[in-house]
This record gives sequence, structure tokens and C-alpha cells, in this order.
Amino acid sequence: MPRTRRTRPSPARARALSTILKRIRLFATDVDGVLTDAGMYYTEAGDELKKFNTRDGMGIKLLQRAGLVTALITQEETKLVARRGEKLAIPEVHQRVHDKLTRLRELAERYQLTLDQVAYMGDDVNDLDALTAAGFSATPADGIPEVQRVVHYVCRHKGGEGAVREVVDLILAAQVGSTERVWRMKREAGP
Repeated sequence: MPRTRRTRPSPARARALSTILKRIRLFATDVDGVLTDAGMYYTEAGDELKKFNTRDGMGIKLLQRAGLVTALITQEETKLVARRGEKLAIPEVHQRVHDKLTRLRELAERYQLTLDQVAYMGDDVNDLDALTAAGFSATPADGIPEVQRVVHYVCRHKGGEGAVREVVDLILAAQVGSTERVWRMKREAGP
């Protein structure tokens, strides 16, 4: 499988990557370090805060409009992640998962998919098994070096700063031509 870095891929690599992306039917991602900037913020009262990027959220909505299943898989367990999943109507929110590959396989089986039809984004060592098994894998620009070495695509954007949207745009460009087209098709079809 071709590995694509931040540099522009050759035409042959771009075609191979497009072929991989056309098969994707389920998009799963880690949360901390991918949907967030990996920071953990605490108030004086002990409340935990996380910063999510709204464009990443729109990207997830666009995937859903295009008919892809979306999932969050994280080792942490917080009300914040549950609320973010609920706000984005993500059907598969899995917290306190220590074996992400097993969960990814379970999701693929539930939706009658192969792992070749699954995209996964992660940024740290606990994501390595899922990243190497997924049909397409990506990491934010600030994913750890061990992860960057095994993924198909290293984003230009950092975690929590648009990396998810960057990958969504790649998937949708391969499958339907553009994110705008997905938005327009759904709008024209009505509610």
C-alpha cells in the first residue's frame, strides 16, 4: 500500500491512494490528539476541558451525508467525548477501549465490512495496531514518529486543528469529487 507524506505524491501513488479511498465505508478516529490538540485543560473547580475543531465536526457530518459510518474509539472516558459524539450524531462512540483493533474488527463485522473498507486515524502507540490493520490510515502532523512511519497519510494539519477534515476531504474527493458536492446533493434531495 502506498504511504503518502506531506509532499505531493507521484501520479501513480495518487491513483493508488484514490483507489484505496474509494473503498472506505467506515471512518473511525481516536479523540485526544486527533480531534483535539492533545491538551488536557482543567479549571480551578477541577472541570476538564477539551478543544474540538468545528471544521473537523463538519467533516464528520459530510461523511455521514455521503453514507459513511462514523465512529470514535478512545481509551479515555469523559462526558465531553460522549457529548461531542451526540452533537455530531456519531452512531458509534466507544470509550475505555484498550484494544482498538478488536473494536475496529467488531465494527467492521457489525456493518458487514472488511478492514479494507475502514479508515482509521490515530496519533500514538495505542493506535498502532488499528492503524496498520485499517484499509486506510492517517495521523495528524504532530502524530508520534512511530505512527507516522506506518500510516498511509500524514496530515499537514495538527490534531485539533483540522487534520480530520483534511482526511475527510481526501476521502470525499476520491468518492464523489468534492465536499461541496456532498453538501449540495443532500440539500437538493431535501430533508
